[in-house]
Amino acid sequence: MWLKHICGNHSCMRDTGALRAFRKNEGGAAIVIIGLTMPVMIGALGLATEVSYWQWLNRGMQNAADAAAIAAATNAGSNYDKEAKAVAAQYGFQDGTNNVTVTVANPATAAGCSANCYTVTISRPVQLILASVIGYGGNTTVNNKPASTITANSVAATANAYRYCILALGSSGTQGIRSDGAPKTNLNGCNLMSNTDSTCNGSNLYAAYGDAHGTNNGCGVSQSSNVAAVSDPFAGLIPNNICGGSYPQEPTTKNAPPLPSLNQWSGNYTFAGGAKVVCGDQQLTGNTTINEAVLVIVNGQLDTNGYTLQGSALTIVFTGSNTGSYQHIPSGGGTLDIAAPTSGDWSGVAIYQDPNLTKNVDISAAGNTPTWNISGLVYLPHSSVTFSGAVSKSCQGVRCFELVVDNVRINGTGSIFANDDQCASAGLAQTQGGHRGTLVN
Repeated sequence: MWLKHICGNHSCMRDTGALRAFRKNEGGAAIVIIGLTMPVMIGALGLATEVSYWQWLNRGMQNAADAAAIAAATNAGSNYDKEAKAVAAQYGFQDGTNNVTVTVANPATAAGCSANCYTVTISRPVQLILASVIGYGGNTTVNNKPASTITANSVAATANAYRYCILALGSSGTQGIRSDGAPKTNLNGCNLMSNTDSTCNGSNLYAAYGDAHGTNNGCGVSQSSNVAAVSDPFAGLIPNNICGGSYPQEPTTKNAPPLPSLNQWSGNYTFAGGAKVVCGDQQLTGNTTINEAVLVIVNGQLDTNGYTLQGSALTIVFTGSNTGSYQHIPSGGGTLDIAAPTSGDWSGVAIYQDPNLTKNVDISAAGNTPTWNISGLVYLPHSSVTFSGAVSKSCQGVRCFELVVDNVRINGTGSIFANDDQCASAGLAQTQGGHRGTLVN
């Protein structure tokens, strides 16, 4: 009764109902929850945004590292690191800029690589923005602020991509490969390498690959400069046979006395032990066949004189001294039809100039005077060669040819048959090059 008198029945009931309604009212509770969770949400969104950026940056870094590693392995020279860093810079990651570090190495082995290994690591610390809200402190600092280091690693190995059929050693310093207006030249299936520069004006010679240690200007369908120089792989095959006394030379005029009969060749020849040392100029006076032999010509040329010299398992070696007027070359018209031996010390070698010879070794009409039908290696390491004819395979041999010179000028209709990967059966370990980096990790 006393409550009734104080509240007046109905008004008190209304007040207590309002309290109950207020107690049950949940309006505005979400604001409190949002307020409490907002830092976590901001941190999560910030971390997601930054992680996405890190992933995007890492993809770019990985592409740069892969390209740089391939460049280093392809270069395979003393400046491989500079080339790798230059490639990384082209992708936007320049060593020493914007906290970017590019590390290039040539370890003996690396992950997935057992030899000729090149590694590239690109790293860059990225300052944290929102991720630190949730307590992520990164793994380094930038400007005394927390940051996270993004890193990409790549490993590439050097592999020989193809074989050369013309190698210009360039030991004289002369431009290794030259051509001026040779639209009919066809070196399809032949790859070129110059240890100096190469320049081909008017035609790329249709060689599949043209490489140069210096600058390649127009030689080859696919052209590369700054390729690692190729060492001479055949210099060790030096004959030990020498002659004593005088060396008969060809007469300089038609009225001069002819060469001695011992220096004139015609018919079929076999030699005891498979080797023959002759002194002075040798001249064919008829078609000649020499099989399974090493013919060493000391201080003299081989004048085919319009005839054919045919040989199976034949190596012709020019050696002697750099004094006098001795010519250490094949000359004359006719044809050299030679298939090199496929085994033994002279395996794969058809014609060989002693690398100690540096004088009177040039050839002015290779492949033309005489015609070259040769299966195997023609090694002329100090010779300036003008290549004007066509090289065909020997009638007794397979499709394999390599020409090693100091320098070569290719003119007119010069052509070399495609090798067709038959040099293995020809016994020739053909010079390999065209260093190409291949990713291994």
